[in-house]
Amino acid sequence: MTDDTVSAQTGQFAVELPVFSGPFKVLADLLLGQKMDVCDVPIASVTERFLEYTKDADRWTLDEATWFLAVCAVLLEIKVGRLMPKSDTGLEDDLAASPDLAYARSIELAAFRRAVVDISNRMEENARYFTRDVGPAKEFADLYPDILEKVEAKDLATIAAALLRAPALIDLSHVTPIRMTVAEAMIAVEERMMDTPNARFRELVADCHERIFVVVRFLALLELFRDGKVELSPAETFGEIDVVWRG
Repeated sequence: MTDDTVSAQTGQFAVELPVFSGPFKVLADLLLGQKMDVCDVPIASVTERFLEYTKDADRWTLDEATWFLAVCAVLLEIKVGRLMPKSDTGLEDDLAASPDLAYARSIELAAFRRAVVDISNRMEENARYFTRDVGPAKEFADLYPDILEKVEAKDLATIAAALLRAPALIDLSHVTPIRMTVAEAMIAVEERMMDTPNARFRELVADCHERIFVVVRFLALLELFRDGKVELSPAETFGEIDVVWRG
């Protein structure tokens, strides 16, 4: 893009760009209305020209300078957001809401660009190096040390014995063995219910001496209820559960 030329038209700051020529206020309206791509406008060059324009005391006005700086700040923020990589994490909305976050993101991107340049230079430099694919000459082949020179048969036997030795038994004494299954508990409940069609759950677990047996007996009762063999009457909280045998 060529250098921008600025002219004064009817006492207002005007710009002349390859993509636009006219008052800056009109250009700002087009950019803010998204009718022109902000990336096509060199904001820094336009700012430098505006500073030259305001050197003339007859042209300088506080209102126009304030309006110009405010609009340029908004355009610069929009341009920075447009130049940053897009993502699907909703970061663009956060950048628009927080100028500090946009500034921090620009510093992060600058660091990544410097890292890319450094990695590219290193790859270009290391591209001139090649690994040696050939071995020593044949006349030096007998100079290789014999890796099996000090290995004896008893050493191989020791290694084989260590590899083929049966693994140590794992001590499972701390694991509680399963001494009753749900199927066995269902059979016990059925036998009890055939003799006593109406019973309470407390009576069905009267012979259980451990809590695990009570839990298994209760699971068996639920299985029988699902199969329609028993009917359970609703009990109050922590109350008795009446069981009726349906067969």
